[in-house]
Amino acid sequence: MHDELVNENIRFREVLVIDPEGNQLGKMMRREALEKAYEYELDLFCVAPNAKPPVCKILDYGRYKFEAQKKAKESKRNQHVTEVKPLRLSPVIDKHDFDTKLRQARKWAESGMKVKVDMRFRGRMITRLEVGKQVMNEFIDAMSDITTVDRRPKLEGNIMSVVMTPKKK
Repeated sequence: MHDELVNENIRFREVLVIDPEGNQLGKMMRREALEKAYEYELDLFCVAPNAKPPVCKILDYGRYKFEAQKKAKESKRNQHVTEVKPLRLSPVIDKHDFDTKLRQARKWAESGMKVKVDMRFRGRMITRLEVGKQVMNEFIDAMSDITTVDRRPKLEGNIMSVVMTPKKK
């Protein structure tokens, strides 16, 4: 953020002042408000610069900033971002490769990640959609005990994709 609206950076001629206890001291000229803040040995901070007149509060600015940072950090910590892991299957996938990809997808799902399975149809394979659908459904069935399907398999262009979310424990 650019210059914070605190003490000397406040450029409004007249401000509405609130003391540290939260009581309104009324409208004052900027200089008067600053002197009032210095009497309390605190800072004058503009909490509502767009109000008419702008609202300023007398507070310990260092502590205010620290509390705000702490709150921001706390809310960030409580935010859970679910990672989506991509996986690519082929319509003509070998049994061993299928099992390997299945094992990997299960590992991701068990650790709480979403799994996005893509199947690309190349060249003439697009004429054999049912083969790809069968492989995709087998994969979904094999994962059905630990995941739920967000979106049924859908063909977009030459790629069929499905997103699976881990079931809540």
